[in-house]
Amino acid sequence: MRSTYRAVYALAEEQMGYVTTAQARVAGIQPMALVMMARRGVVDRASHGVYRLVDFPSYPLAQLMHATLWPNEHRGVLSHETALALHEMSDVDPPAVHITVPATYRVQRATPRHMIVHRADLVPEDVMQIERMPVTTPERTVRDCLGAHVGPAILRQAIEDGERWGRLTPVVAAMLREEVRRGALHVTAVAKEGA
Repeated sequence: MRSTYRAVYALAEEQMGYVTTAQARVAGIQPMALVMMARRGVVDRASHGVYRLVDFPSYPLAQLMHATLWPNEHRGVLSHETALALHEMSDVDPPAVHITVPATYRVQRATPRHMIVHRADLVPEDVMQIERMPVTTPERTVRDCLGAHVGPAILRQAIEDGERWGRLTPVVAAMLREEVRRGALHVTAVAKEGA
């Protein structure tokens, strides 16, 4: 049993104390071993297929790590307003954790109340790592927020902050400003048509 615990700990160590049944299976650990560890109080069941070591230190971003692991078979990517906050682009403080999963991924269980799941096929260039968590890049994040109709004031602040902190190049920032301007014009035109 000690060897199983060490194997689980090795997986969880890289993920703020979390491990999924899918990851355990790949490492040669039977999912039932995690269930037995939960019964003994060694791990807590965080959600379906996701466990957290009880004696692992807590981290301020642990809820975000849990969200990336929640899909279990596919790693979720932190995106939209959650990614804006991680990149420190704007003053946005999202009440829910936004993750993006592959477009074809179907959730077979209830989504936790504190999460919003988006579907898109991200390419490797759209994703980076922050604290060992997959997060959409600043450029992709602004575009996702624009597509999700986040307010133009927040997007303009995000672009300004992104350029100021070197997360967006001046050329990319200029392109994004133009996209936000066109998006705001489109919304205004649609509103006038509906009036």
